[in-house]
Formats: sequence, C-alpha cells, structure tokens
Amino acid sequence: MSTARALRRLSGRRGLATHIFDTELKAHHRDRAAAAPDHANYAYLHEEVARRLMDRLDDIHESYEFADAVDLSCGPGHVRRALGGRGVQRLTEYDTSQSMLTLSAADASGPHPPEFEVTQVHAHEEIPRLPKASADLIVSCMGMHWVNELPQLLTTVRRALRPNGLFLGAMLGGDTLQEMRSAFVLADLERRGGVAQRMSPLATVADCGALLQAAGFALPTVDTDKIVVHYPDAWTLWHHLRSMGESHAVRSRAASDRDTMLAAAAAYSSLYGDEDGQVPATFQMIYLTGWGPHESQARPAPRGSAGVSLKDLGLPGEQGLLPGEPPDPGSKPSS
Repeated sequence: MSTARALRRLSGRRGLATHIFDTELKAHHRDRAAAAPDHANYAYLHEEVARRLMDRLDDIHESYEFADAVDLSCGPGHVRRALGGRGVQRLTEYDTSQSMLTLSAADASGPHPPEFEVTQVHAHEEIPRLPKASADLIVSCMGMHWVNELPQLLTTVRRALRPNGLFLGAMLGGDTLQEMRSAFVLADLERRGGVAQRMSPLATVADCGALLQAAGFALPTVDTDKIVVHYPDAWTLWHHLRSMGESHAVRSRAASDRDTMLAAAAAYSSLYGDEDGQVPATFQMIYLTGWGPHESQARPAPRGSAGVSLKDLGLPGEQGLLPGEPPDPGSKPSS
C-alpha cells in the first residue's frame, strides 16, 4: 500500500489517532510565553519563518488576490505583519492561546494597523472548525508540528479553501535541534544507562509531501531550509525555547533532572562548541504549498496520449551517438 493511501485510511479512522502531544500543556506553554514582559525578545525565529513563508507569495502572479485569509496558530501576529497586500480584505486569526490572541489584537490596533479587517478566534481544539470553501488563503506558521491529527488538519484546510485557493504552511522538520538530541543521548547513557524520550518527534519532507497528497491538494509542493542560531551555551538555548513557547510537550514520564541537564550541557559544548564557547542550534524548516483544485490548473496528460516518439527527441541512439553524429574511429561497433 502506498504512503498516501495509508495516510488516507489512518486519517479516516479518528479512533486510531495517536495523541503524542499534550494540547493543554502546549497551550499553557504559549500562554506563559505571551505573558512574559520581554516576549518580543524571543520572537526572532517565528518572525523570520513568517517572513520567509510570506515571501512565497512573491512567486505567485500578481493577478491572484486573496480577499479572505486565515492564519492558524497566529501567535502575536507574525504572519499579519508579513502579509502585506495581495488584495487581502479580511484576516481571521486562530490560536489555542488566548494570551497570544490578546497580544495580536493589541498590536493590530497599535500605531501601525493593517489595511484589512482582522478578527481573532480562540480555538479550543487543535483542529479549528473552518467553514467549507470560505477562504482564499490559509496560512499555518510554526504550529503544525504540535498537532496530533495532522492528516485531519490538512483535510480540514483543503475543504475550507475555495477553488484555486492557496495553503501555505511552515513547520519544524526532523533535523531540528539535532545537536541537542545527540547531547541528551550521551547524557542519558552516561547518567541513566539508557535513552529517554526528551524531544518531540517531527515529520520529514517525505511525510509532508504524502500528507499534502492524501489531503487532496492540487499542485502540492514541499521544500526545506535550515536556520542555524548560535547561543552562548546550552542553558541559554533552553531558556529561549521555553520563552518562545517551543518547550517539549510530549506525554512522557521521563524527567529531566539537574544532573542529566548538566551532563547534556557539557556534552553539547564539548561536541559542538566553537572557539568562542558558543554552541549552534539547527532549526530545519519544512514549507508546504498546496492549492484548492480548480479546472484551470495544469494536469498531467493521460497515460499513452503522447504524440511524439522518444526517437524524435534526439536522444542518444546506437552506441550512445546522437542522430547524424559520426562514430569515434577508435570505438568498436556494438555486437
């Protein structure tokens, strides 16, 4: 069975869904981050990813306008600030954190208000209830890697798009914080004699492509890049992750005692520290693009409908020669 078919079957059986992430705990993490008076000092990663995600709109023909837009897991308004024009008239921001929505509302009514109408909705469930065919543009920036039922979320998004509507998503990928994973493995082996689940499982590029296809998006595209941030030490990295609301939220009994944390910080510095003592942290970003199906979109030609033979395309022929190319005098004819 293909990956896409398997994902379709799993997404249709809600009773089999595995809840890895604690949704209430993650909402608490985001509320705590939003309540900090210096929250803006730790928004650099989300701001950069939102900018890169919205840059993809520049690759779309200017004739496309997105009157009704939706921002899932909006935070304090990263996407709204990076959205710009593109004919947006109404933007609906969803988030499971009421504190994040409050920050976004305050920013939208500040000295630099957006040129379009903005509405905030507190989503009590990780899968928001989006009306069918109600949006021209749906964006999810840095929220999908905390969703348990990702196939269902993408299916919901696809149904909420109007024909020729656009979905743009950005989520952390499986190579994220690979340095920290290695450091914790060494620390656990040294102090506990075994490896504990200390970091969230994350999707791969192949997973995301299969999910987009299974959800029924047209012209699905997945690409990735990496953002490397340097910190004075591992403790500073962990403080920043907590302050930006990206703390570990997996249902696990493993406890990170101070002894293990000290060992992990030492391993991190020993393995990856530079001559100045700083340590790198790699964030792999996976970007997803999909369209609501529309009759004007390009489709692959039916199998067997080709009107040109491969022999007429100038492909290498006998002895690897192009048509009309003289043979090498030193070569032997093929038998």
